[in-house]
Amino acid sequence: MIFECYEDYTALSERAAEIVINTVKDKKNTVLGLPTGSSPIGMYERISERFKKGLVDFSDVKTFNLDEYCGISSDHEQSYHYFMNTNLFNHVNIKKEHINLPYGNPENPEAFAQEYEEKIRAAGGIDLQILGIGRNGHIGFNEPGTAFGSRTHMIKLHEDTRLANSRFFDSLEDVPVAAITMGIKTIMRARSILLIACGESKQEAMRKLAYGEVTPEFPASVLQLHPDVRILIDEEASKLLEMEDSVLVV
Repeated sequence: MIFECYEDYTALSERAAEIVINTVKDKKNTVLGLPTGSSPIGMYERISERFKKGLVDFSDVKTFNLDEYCGISSDHEQSYHYFMNTNLFNHVNIKKEHINLPYGNPENPEAFAQEYEEKIRAAGGIDLQILGIGRNGHIGFNEPGTAFGSRTHMIKLHEDTRLANSRFFDSLEDVPVAAITMGIKTIMRARSILLIACGESKQEAMRKLAYGEVTPEFPASVLQLHPDVRILIDEEASKLLEMEDSVLVV
């Protein structure tokens, strides 16, 4: 894993956008795995800006989102469908038929999860999977204890995850209790992985990711086993790491 430290969120977001854009330029039909949450917003803004300037074309790109809440509609303001449309899809030329997001209210969750996996395989697999990370180490909505062999599935959200996400809702009671997420094995099948983490609250997670044991109790630790992982952090998130010239290779 390669950790790259940047002065602040703005610089980090610029670097993340650069990596995505260069990936698409190198392979026009790139398959992207996309996250939601606060961490990638700056990256999405800069990607949209580059597209408007004619610097990148997404017409052949396919996307698969990591997860979606269960129990709220796709047009709910806190749904990840709404998030992605607002922050990226409405601003670039990714074709609607190339956009794939988990549906939060399937009649048969197991059948839906299998279908989502099949779509990823049919697309040729994910070239670049972008991730955020929870303070408890969750990636996607794969909470502590999730099996490393898991594929797309429905999962009950831990209370600390719901509490962290409650800032986006009117109250904690409004935060969904379950989600559909890509599994850890699904994520690990991506050819390359880019993880974004910023802020003081992610310091301990970065320490465990860099130096901790590989264990399902800290799901992101599985990334230590992937051959191509790049982690972008700001100075606040790097405080517990032994960085040399703003780079750490572990």
